[in-house]
Amino acid sequence: MRSLQGRLLIAVSAVLVAFLGLTGAGLDRAFQQSALGAVHDRLQAQIYLLLGAVEVNGNGDLWVPALLPEARFSTPSSGLYAQITDSTGKSLWSSPSMLGLNIPFPLAASPGQPVFSEVEDATTGHLFSLSFAVIWELGETSKRRYSFRVAESRNTFDAQVQNFRRNLWGWFVLAALALLAAQGLVLRWSLTPLRQVTRELTEIEHGSRHELTTRYPREIQQLTGNLNALIRHSREHLQRSRNAIGDLAHSLKTPLAVLRASVETTPQLAQLRHTVTEQVERMSQSVEYQLQRAAASGRTTMTTPVPVEPVVQKVMASLSKVYHSKGIAWSVEIAPSTLFYGDQGDFMEVMGNLIDNAFKWSQLHVMLRAFPTKNTGRSQAGVVIEIEDDGPGIPAAKLHGVLRRGIRADPDTAGHGIGLAVVQEIVEEIYRGDITVDRGPLGGARVRVEFPG
Repeated sequence: MRSLQGRLLIAVSAVLVAFLGLTGAGLDRAFQQSALGAVHDRLQAQIYLLLGAVEVNGNGDLWVPALLPEARFSTPSSGLYAQITDSTGKSLWSSPSMLGLNIPFPLAASPGQPVFSEVEDATTGHLFSLSFAVIWELGETSKRRYSFRVAESRNTFDAQVQNFRRNLWGWFVLAALALLAAQGLVLRWSLTPLRQVTRELTEIEHGSRHELTTRYPREIQQLTGNLNALIRHSREHLQRSRNAIGDLAHSLKTPLAVLRASVETTPQLAQLRHTVTEQVERMSQSVEYQLQRAAASGRTTMTTPVPVEPVVQKVMASLSKVYHSKGIAWSVEIAPSTLFYGDQGDFMEVMGNLIDNAFKWSQLHVMLRAFPTKNTGRSQAGVVIEIEDDGPGIPAAKLHGVLRRGIRADPDTAGHGIGLAVVQEIVEEIYRGDITVDRGPLGGARVRVEFPG
């Protein structure tokens, strides 16, 4: 079934029906055993009454009074029957209720040991019978063995059992229906938060809501929190793309206008070539910067953490080949299990720009250190990355401006001046981190990047 409530209702109903069925079967069996014990006790009591009423003379002859304590013994086919036999099984007395009947009583065992069983008579049907053997002392040396037998029709027992079953299963059916209705209401109430999530997601799709509310049970708060984070991330990514496209269009207007005016008004070819080259370089910077901004993914709660060391080693190895002619010695110190919680492409972009700058400006040595930050109440630790070189460093006057787009520490060095600007936007605006530039122990520039947990 595609309905969660339907699945739960069927599962709980099956358990409830099975429980009530097993309970009812157990109660039915217990009642039958109790009723059967009551039949045995009644027949045992009838035998004791007969023993009390019977008298035996010195010759061993039995005398049974005409009126017995139990009136049913005197009524033919009353459902209660009695018989007394001698040791050979010969009938010495039968109750008037046995008139015309031949009930197959079971043989009694040793004296004092009652034998209880169910027998069947062609006329009366099924009966419960009890046989009880006694030794009757007629004198000091004379003894006689007699068997007292009583039987009762099973109809009374069956009627009691049927009446109990009707009451039992009738109440059980009513209880089951009431419980099923109650559990249906409970399940519907319990699953209300999930229906609310579905309703709010539909409203978000239609644009009438921006994100899910926070008033949810703690069992699904993480789910709704992750969905909200995903929605915000998608909205921010879309907004960054729109901003990048708008900024790109705006930044290209001026160079295009300059080119158009130069073509129309500049007669000298050399001056025109210089203007075109300058404006093309400007447009190239704008396009590259805006594309890198738009490509940044940002962090989501469901992003798989990125191991820092393999990425750093890969970038270092690649750039060492690019700058092989400089013979730069590089070293990496990364604490074990240092992870970056974000998009791997963003991390590669940051590392690529920073390490490329370090190799570009270094003389002989580039060093990178990375370690996790202390966990300050967050579920995961952040990461700090420090990259420094032994180059000339960045003048103090340019430390703050070097992070702006188009600003280069040395205008004579090749580059567009957008690398650190892209890094700053990814670190600070997208990941809410921090980036600082100063002079390190090696004498050159040191860039410190901190990504929060």
